[in-house]
Amino acid sequence: MIDHTLLKPEATRADVEALVAEAVELGTFSVCVSPSMLATARAALPEGTQVKLAVVCGFPSGKHGSAIKAAEAAESVAGGTDEIDMVIDIGAALEGRFDDVRDDIAAVRAAAPAPVVLKVIIESAALTDDAIVGACRAAADAGADFVKTSTGFHPAGGATEHAVRLMAETVPQLQVKASGGVRSAEQARAMIAAGATRLGVSGSRALLEDAAGTAAAPSSDGGY
Repeated sequence: MIDHTLLKPEATRADVEALVAEAVELGTFSVCVSPSMLATARAALPEGTQVKLAVVCGFPSGKHGSAIKAAEAAESVAGGTDEIDMVIDIGAALEGRFDDVRDDIAAVRAAAPAPVVLKVIIESAALTDDAIVGACRAAADAGADFVKTSTGFHPAGGATEHAVRLMAETVPQLQVKASGGVRSAEQARAMIAAGATRLGVSGSRALLEDAAGTAAAPSSDGGY
C-alpha cells in the first residue's frame, strides 16, 4: 500500500537510486519522485520488479496552468510512468469553482489516459469540508482514479483521519491516498481504517519496522 516517496528539491540521482533500491528491498507498491527524476528511477528499477513508478504533476502549488500540467503529464507518460499524482488549484476549490477544478483534472486525464493511474492531490488540510467534498466530486467527474490528501509541503499540514474518511465517503468509487505526516504504524493503521487504500511515505523502512515491532532509527523526511 506504500508509495515510497522522495520529493525534496535537493534530491540527487544517487538519492533516487537509493530510494529505488530500498523500495525493491522493502516491497513497496511504488516509488514516487519528481518528474526530472523519472528517468533515473526507471533506470534503477531491476528487470522484472513489481515496483511501480509514480511522478508528481503541478507540484507542489497546483498553480500551474492546465496546459502546463497536461504537458508535464504527457512527458511523464512518454517517460514510462505508471502513475501521476497531480495537484489541483487549491484556491479554485476554496472559491467553490469546482467546474474549473474538474476541467483542470480532465486536462491531465486526457494527457495521461488509462492504464496510467491518476491521483488528484486536493491539499485537504487547507480546505473546508465543503471544499473537500466539492474537489473530490470534481475529481470523480474528471475520471480520476484516486483522491489524495496532501503534498506534504503545505504549512496547513498533511493527512488527517477526518479528511480521509470524508473523502472516502464522498467518492466511494475512487481510491484514497493518505500522505503528509504518515510516519508510524499507528498513524498508517488509522488512515487505513478511515478509508485509505494507499499511503504516501518517505520513511517507509521506519514505518514497516514499527509495524513489525522492531526498533527503527529516525529517517530523514523525503517531503511527505
